[in-house]
Amino acid sequence: MKYYIILFLKGMAMGIANVIPGVSGGTIALITNIYEDFIQSLKSFNIHALNLFLKGKIKEFILYTDLYFLLTVFGGSIISVFSIAKLFKFLLNNYPILIWAFFFGLIVASIYYVGKRIKVWNSKNIFILLIATITTFSISFIEPAQQNENLFFVFICGMIGIAGMILPGLSGSFILILLGNYELLLVDAIIELNYKLLSIFILGSVVGLVAFSNAIAWLLKKHKNEILSLLTGFILGS
Repeated sequence: MKYYIILFLKGMAMGIANVIPGVSGGTIALITNIYEDFIQSLKSFNIHALNLFLKGKIKEFILYTDLYFLLTVFGGSIISVFSIAKLFKFLLNNYPILIWAFFFGLIVASIYYVGKRIKVWNSKNIFILLIATITTFSISFIEPAQQNENLFFVFICGMIGIAGMILPGLSGSFILILLGNYELLLVDAIIELNYKLLSIFILGSVVGLVAFSNAIAWLLKKHKNEILSLLTGFILGS
């Protein structure tokens, strides 16, 4: 029980991070040491998992997907997003320096934490880190787009924005700012409970989660040091 309470709190921290522009839920997952389990659990939602579910093998399905783990993390994230959205809007408007200082400290700590997990420091990994840092830093100078309520575009926002939840250093909220839909989807739609926009956004996020998690799981298995160098660069550039 204690394990799931702690896991739920980690999920809440991820949810808060995903609401704050410039901070990544993936970074929080790395700091709290649940990142690889999170990716593997997402990756397990495949054809085999679907067959287990359709055949009524619910216990096997739950074990195969580590469903309790995933539901606990997502439960914490969703509750924190809906319950803390108003609070963080108030805090960002009234105490921006304190809020950004807190998250800047988290980012600095995460650079050290992720960087020390890289087992091999060679010219290739250093080059990857530098390119990722420069690329992420350069993104901050892109002019944000105009708000767009088109449902297909909202779906795309979900797919792309969710990258910030599973890629440390890439802020899903900041990506939504660049796409022009941050306030529409992560502030107004939540506060006003706009179910149509939220459902389309969540659907896009689910599709993005499955696609990105499979790619990241494969890359971590085959090229772990290179991917950790890339993620460290993302965090450093953010």
